[in-house]
Amino acid sequence: MATTRDYYEILGLSKDASPEDIKKTYRKLALKYHPDRNKEAGAEDKFKEISEAYAVLSDEEKRAQYDRFGHAGINGQYSAEDIFRGADFGGFGDIFEMFFGGGGRRGPMGPRRGSDLQYDLYITFEEAAFGVRKDIDVPRTERCSNCSGTGAKPGTSPKRCPTCGGTGQIRTTRSGLGMQFVSTSTCNTCHGRGQVIESPCPVCSGTGRIRNTRKITINVPAGADSGMSLRLSGEGDSGEPGAPSGDLYVVLHVMEHNYFKRVDYDVITELPISFAQAALGTDVMVDTLHGKVKMNIPAGTQTHSVFRLKDKGIQHLHGSRKGDQLVRVVIETPRKLTSEQKELLRQFEALSSGKSPDRNEKGRNEKSTEKPRRSKGFFEKVKDAFEG
Repeated sequence: MATTRDYYEILGLSKDASPEDIKKTYRKLALKYHPDRNKEAGAEDKFKEISEAYAVLSDEEKRAQYDRFGHAGINGQYSAEDIFRGADFGGFGDIFEMFFGGGGRRGPMGPRRGSDLQYDLYITFEEAAFGVRKDIDVPRTERCSNCSGTGAKPGTSPKRCPTCGGTGQIRTTRSGLGMQFVSTSTCNTCHGRGQVIESPCPVCSGTGRIRNTRKITINVPAGADSGMSLRLSGEGDSGEPGAPSGDLYVVLHVMEHNYFKRVDYDVITELPISFAQAALGTDVMVDTLHGKVKMNIPAGTQTHSVFRLKDKGIQHLHGSRKGDQLVRVVIETPRKLTSEQKELLRQFEALSSGKSPDRNEKGRNEKSTEKPRRSKGFFEKVKDAFEG
């Protein structure tokens, strides 16, 4: 695709535009720039540009990919043919009727292409981060091996349809207002195939296709995320004789992790630390996707402080860069204290406020005139008492 401009900008819409607004705007622009109506230079290119933008934004899945990753979420995921195939152009036929009348300008009806299939693949957080190779079993319609997809019993062959002469279409001509009008419809005898089968294949009953479950290997790229769709061309249902197979779309669902959370390509974690560790500072070992990493907690760290571990996040989908890991520390308040811990906390509180600490449990209400004695290893005692 050559388009690099923002799709919303092309249609003159905001990112929160409703599907109805998108459809209405597209119809208006399509009428204005259609090359059969607008002969100005550049009208055809403009028409293609707005059609491409509409084809993406009118499709819920493609729009979600585009909103999250921009053009990178569309390029490589969908070809230009994919973008336009099956897009709800919201009255595209109506536009042609406005230009050319009820006849339209549709092409001949040939054998039908196979249906596209969707497979929901659930993967772990780590598999999404680093990529993974998966084998999946896909139920689909395949070409019958007994008749090689012809639908005819082995040793026989399909015959040309006597009704449509092998074209698969019936043309009807009618006159009116001094003009002739020609309409085309699918042949009811051969249903558009152009052939009839006198001796059907006993395996597929003349359809040329059978139901089968096929094992297919999926390569999930590193950096994949929930909602991403991987397209496997030709791995969908088999088409009618002479028509291509459909495609398989594997939709990824990343399971939640107990420890890691993802925001774009960064990984978010919480690390509980004790009061003593926060106050005195310490080195801690932090779990990352890439193994354990030593991280320094400076003295005086406050709860919910966030530390960044560079390049310890998830690899970017379209490049070698990695996100970071953001570690938010949470200071845990102990629920049960030993006598030693209580005494040390009283001494700490007294030292912090300039008051004299109480010396025993029984005389807590009695004021002491003795000045607090700060032992040489006081903070070491605090750390030992609260860290065991």
